[in-house]
Amino acid sequence: MSDAFIAYVRHEDKVLIMQRADEVSDFPGAWDGVYGIGNPQDVDSVAARITECTGIPTESLSYIRSGPARGLAFGNSLRDVIPLLFVTDSSEVTSKTIYKSHSWVDPAFIEHVKSDRAEGIGSTRYAIPQIGAMYGDVASFLYILKTSIGQEQNVAKEIRARLSGTGSLKDIQDEIFGVLVAPHMNGYIFVEASAFHHVEKLIGTVGMTTTRLKNCRKVLPGVSPLENTLSYLEPKAATAGIEEGCIIEISGGAFKGQSARVIRVTESKEEVTVELFEAAVPVALTVRADQVRVTQRVE
Repeated sequence: MSDAFIAYVRHEDKVLIMQRADEVSDFPGAWDGVYGIGNPQDVDSVAARITECTGIPTESLSYIRSGPARGLAFGNSLRDVIPLLFVTDSSEVTSKTIYKSHSWVDPAFIEHVKSDRAEGIGSTRYAIPQIGAMYGDVASFLYILKTSIGQEQNVAKEIRARLSGTGSLKDIQDEIFGVLVAPHMNGYIFVEASAFHHVEKLIGTVGMTTTRLKNCRKVLPGVSPLENTLSYLEPKAATAGIEEGCIIEISGGAFKGQSARVIRVTESKEEVTVELFEAAVPVALTVRADQVRVTQRVE
């Protein structure tokens, strides 16, 4: 039975990582979750350890789940460590006990330092062994699949079908949590999973037992930062990008193909009021915002 644990604490879309003090004997200066010795099944004791190390009140912590034990080498000994996931409504942290500092990070940056480069992922973070894998045992990461343009929904449908079967993918059904199609992101879809290699097996790019997924080219390397992708997953209002004075073309209804100027935008109803250029007498016409296309914006 394991007598050690690492607790991961989530606040909204960030996870808390703690940096060990330089004088700690095991992994000095390394980034960690909240490490403790004790019974991982005693959730109250684990929560108390989180409070002891971070100052987060126990009443602000909610237990979500635990994962399987992983063997971690501490010095000359191998210790079975169980990961646990908690969520909190507090972001106020005071680093204490064996920790000298802390950081709330996007899950994509648990193992890597955030970079200023376009792709966002920098050098490998100095951390305890398997810090990312253990987080994946109790939470998930977001990965991006590159698909043929126009085939996003079909690829997502096939993925869901594969996960509902009883064949060679049965062993990873609990490791794939969802597939998301962003309405404004052509040629890509998102898969939420516990680890990269499970996604590779899902689409058939590794191993010999799974047929290659049609119209899915590859899984992009690395984890997709939530901060870069959430905006694509949030539905945009039909009126987004339409302002008074814009020149539009009506794409549906009785006035399809006619040009007009926007004189009012009603966001609550997702409607725009326009004046047709070709009308003999100026007439205010109200149309659905999803039936217009902006051809000239207001400068």
